[in-house]
Amino acid sequence: MAKRIDVSGLNAYYGSFLAIEDISMTVEPRSVTAFIGPSGCGKSTFLRTLNRMHEVTPGGRVDGKVMLDDENLYGAGIDPVAVRREVGMVFQRPNPFPTMSVYDNVAAGLRLNGKYKKSQLDDIVEKSLKGANLWNEVKDRLNKPGSGLSGGQQQRLCIARAIAVEPNVLLMDEPCSALDPISTLAIEDLIGELKEQFTIVIVTHNMQQAARVSDRTAFFNLAAVGQPGKLIEIDDTERIFSNPSVQATEDYISGRFG
Repeated sequence: MAKRIDVSGLNAYYGSFLAIEDISMTVEPRSVTAFIGPSGCGKSTFLRTLNRMHEVTPGGRVDGKVMLDDENLYGAGIDPVAVRREVGMVFQRPNPFPTMSVYDNVAAGLRLNGKYKKSQLDDIVEKSLKGANLWNEVKDRLNKPGSGLSGGQQQRLCIARAIAVEPNVLLMDEPCSALDPISTLAIEDLIGELKEQFTIVIVTHNMQQAARVSDRTAFFNLAAVGQPGKLIEIDDTERIFSNPSVQATEDYISGRFG
């Protein structure tokens, strides 16, 4: 199910403004890659280019290449909606559909993508909630509103919704920034389990979190405000945090700036 991502020469724009410049990297399947760097350096912008969400922003456009195994996600005739089925996303703040039940939140993508019998939906909803380590907490309240769950439960519900359609890649944009420490730990444990099935990319401002959950870490930076963000280096997480190749990476990790 998990697939490899190869990015080469990627630039992303907001209108005429170049937000990120000449990004090239490989994200290995069944692994967690963390993006770190100061605010405004383009981490989330780059993340959103990986499933063509950047284009949803007015004036947003991309040039360069993003390969999912042997498929160019920006190739001619590629449907962006189909890309987002393959490359799912979990956002910074939990965003369950407020008028939908727990069950309907998980089943929403399935119903959009095809016709399923009720028994099939039941099985997939249960499997997805178990996959998000939420089933035991909600199995007796599947018909209650998803918005009635705690913040940490809502975020796991959004993860269940994302994995229900069986994507190849799961993108997470600061998924724990709005959560308490206990809920954060639950999400981090879940990320460790999900990487057995999915390719996972996570943006985080939490250095300790990047060190705990990721196999590889990419450091982004920008020369000055108004300049495009750039990938400074990417390497195994242990090496990035113990012996980075670039001085700017060490300066950021050690708290000298950012």
